[in-house]
Amino acid sequence: MTGQTKIQVQGVALDALKAAAFELSPDPSLVVDASGSLVAVNEAAETLFGQGLGLLARGRFRAALPHGSAMVSLLDRALQEGARVRERGVQISLFGLPPFEADGAAAPLGDGSVLLTLSVKNGLGNERSAHEAAGLRSLVGLGRMLAHEIKNPLAGIRGAAQLLKSGAKAEDAPLAQLIVDETDRVRRLVDRMEAFSDDALPSLAPINIHQVLDRIRALAVNGFADGLGLKESYDPSLPSVSGDEDQLIQIFLNLVKNASEAAHSRNDGRGEVSIHTAYRHGVRVRSAKGQTLRGAPIEIRVIDNGPGVPDHIRESLFQPFVTSKTNGAGLGLALVAKLVAGHGGLIDFESEPGRTVFRVLLPIATHDDARVAGDLPE
Repeated sequence: MTGQTKIQVQGVALDALKAAAFELSPDPSLVVDASGSLVAVNEAAETLFGQGLGLLARGRFRAALPHGSAMVSLLDRALQEGARVRERGVQISLFGLPPFEADGAAAPLGDGSVLLTLSVKNGLGNERSAHEAAGLRSLVGLGRMLAHEIKNPLAGIRGAAQLLKSGAKAEDAPLAQLIVDETDRVRRLVDRMEAFSDDALPSLAPINIHQVLDRIRALAVNGFADGLGLKESYDPSLPSVSGDEDQLIQIFLNLVKNASEAAHSRNDGRGEVSIHTAYRHGVRVRSAKGQTLRGAPIEIRVIDNGPGVPDHIRESLFQPFVTSKTNGAGLGLALVAKLVAGHGGLIDFESEPGRTVFRVLLPIATHDDARVAGDLPE
């Protein structure tokens, strides 16, 4: 009797260990039952797809997969062969999110259900986040060092060049001006890098995102988007976002400017940029400190019909110094990613020739945001 009890206790402990291993696995994992319904997902899967099990499990999971999906093939093979099967480079398209590539594995669980595990190569930004954060931390230190070591000598060089220009011969004046111009360019580069060294959290308050976007549009039509078709499609019912207005302007000014430059490169007079807003139910992302999942349902998309993001930089697009521009520094999108993360949001993109979409997800303003902004009593 004691031995039987011991076996039962061990069985309970083993089940608990298995459940913990499933939940704590760093790879997104899903369990699909014999009827094709999604019955369990781990935290990594919820983070990847930005939704809880209740939303992920709406309807039959298999029925939601596209015809001929490699995931259907994986599930069927696992059941037919009665063993774990793998497939590399599977295109995943689920829950209305942009498609991404992953290595997939499926294992039968003995009761008609199948454990599906994904090893994400280029998903919704979660797999890249740790690597990108390390790169940004390195850039923070580099920005601080450059600000201290370079700005003072730059000022001296610029002053000396201006003195040389004032007394230079007519044919030498352009060379002195070149020194001034190049010194100013390096100073601007250092200023942009120094922005990464600002570790202060954004000053959050309720912000009408459409007012921010209207301001960006006004700047665009009178400047870098001149000659382009500039369209918007807004959901007027959106609640306020939780944000820092200056930082939000910086985020979307950068994205719209990049989109405009891409659209201008068509050289056929048909360049177009559009801005869309929408509410995405059930979307959740990890907080800036990585402790909890927070709702971030306010979606802003910036779309252009330019040539698309080159394949060789797609996986590192939000890394510092990565750019496809001839004279670009590769800091704009890295700073945008830092600012979005500081808001507890998410940025991602999908791109093909003729259509590139950058998507930003932001949280809704809370009661505390309003109180800090002075709109509510203590």
